[in-house]
Amino acid sequence: MKLSICTDVMGNLSFTEMLDKCVALGVEGLEMTGGGWSKGPHFRADELLADKGLLKKKLGEIEARGLEIAALNCSANPLDPGAMGERHLKEMEQTIRLAGEIGVKKIVTMSGLPAAAPGDSVPNWLVYTKSWPDEMPERDRYQWEDCAFPLWHRLVKLANEVGVEKYALENFSAMLVWNPETLFRLRDEVGPKVGLNLDPSHLFWKGACPIAAARALGNAIHHVHGKDTRIERSLADVNGLLELKEVTDVANRAWNYVAVGAGHDLQWWKEFFSVVRMQGYNDWVSLEMEDFTMSTEAGIQSSIDALQQTISK
Repeated sequence: MKLSICTDVMGNLSFTEMLDKCVALGVEGLEMTGGGWSKGPHFRADELLADKGLLKKKLGEIEARGLEIAALNCSANPLDPGAMGERHLKEMEQTIRLAGEIGVKKIVTMSGLPAAAPGDSVPNWLVYTKSWPDEMPERDRYQWEDCAFPLWHRLVKLANEVGVEKYALENFSAMLVWNPETLFRLRDEVGPKVGLNLDPSHLFWKGACPIAAARALGNAIHHVHGKDTRIERSLADVNGLLELKEVTDVANRAWNYVAVGAGHDLQWWKEFFSVVRMQGYNDWVSLEMEDFTMSTEAGIQSSIDALQQTISK
């Protein structure tokens, strides 16, 4: 496995500064973030598709530093029923086409989340029982069969046309695909081009075990994020793990995203990467740093130190 970094965390730097920072940090790859919710300025698909000279220049700067593009990331909700969904889908398709043009084989993205019924104006994450109230089975069927399946058949077709080999869907909250079971529901319908971006941080706060998830996923692991979560037991034991407070309100949350090693020790991470490797995954691990309990610089450095000690080579 090789270490890469999600470039969003360096969105305040210029493209050249960002590349030099990655070299200094000792990472080998770049998970280039752009489109969807990302504000990362470094590798915007619409700009680069429209300006081939700029694209060639940026690729040359990456190569000159001995770096590789691990994946293109477009974290988005292409199933949102409003204007945002239209924009996100367009930017996802642009990202896929750019990947095809430059030979990047992997797209890191999200499954999307639609409304619960025709005519609704906002996405609806249905994570309570399908059997009650009586209308729940139809809402579930509508989201998957009428919304998600047609879209992902279309996106798989586009990937085949441009030469993209893998979609890695992050097991994020408020998405139809948010754990291994929901990943397989989509994968069984649209095929093995769709797999999981196995991000332990989200599984932790959902009460799952990422190591057990890795065993269940097998070759459906398409990408891995190095990101940790700490359960703040004094609060979680009282209020549970469903948390609505701002991510910056770290002292009052039941759980927090933290630097790698600040939630689970290095022995845990060694076992996790060992099991992931055992399942056949021998590709990029991307640091995604969202620790608001410390400075960004400290979080990046401590996470890289931890990942370099635990990634299975």
